[in-house]
Amino acid sequence: MDINEICQLLPHRYPFLLVDRVVEFEADKRIVAIKNVTINEPQFNGHFPGNPVFPGVMIVEALAQASGILAFKSRNRTLADGYVYYLAGTDKTKFKRSVVPGDQMRLEVEITNLRNHWLKATGKAYVDGQLVCSTSLTCAEQKVTL
Repeated sequence: MDINEICQLLPHRYPFLLVDRVVEFEADKRIVAIKNVTINEPQFNGHFPGNPVFPGVMIVEALAQASGILAFKSRNRTLADGYVYYLAGTDKTKFKRSVVPGDQMRLEVEITNLRNHWLKATGKAYVDGQLVCSTSLTCAEQKVTL
C-alpha cells in the first residue's frame, strides 16, 4: 500500500503523517508498515539541536496510525465514509533505544480485540531488527465530518 492509499484512510498530513508505506496486511489480524525518519522533519529543530532524536511519543503515534489503517482496511472503510480512529489509550509502553535521522522504523501491529467501535492491539517498532518500542494501544472509532 503506497502513500496515496494511506492518505485515503488517515486524516493526517505532513508533518504529522507518520506512515510511509504498508508492506504487509492481514485483515482483522496484523499490519506491518514503514516510517522513514529524515533529518528534514520539523521536530528535529528542537528535539534535540545537535543530537537529533525522534520523539518517543511520535513512535507511539506512528504505531497508532498503523492501527488506524489496520482497522479501516479490516472494515473496508475509507475517510470518505465519515469515520476516523482516535488513539484512546496506551499501556505498558517501553522504549529500548533511540531513533535518529536515517533510520527506517518497521511498525508491527497485531489486533488483540476488535469490536464495533474500538480496537485493542499490541504495537512494536523496530530499527535494523532491534526493538525500539513496545506498547498496547486502544483506538476508538468516531463518526466525523471532514
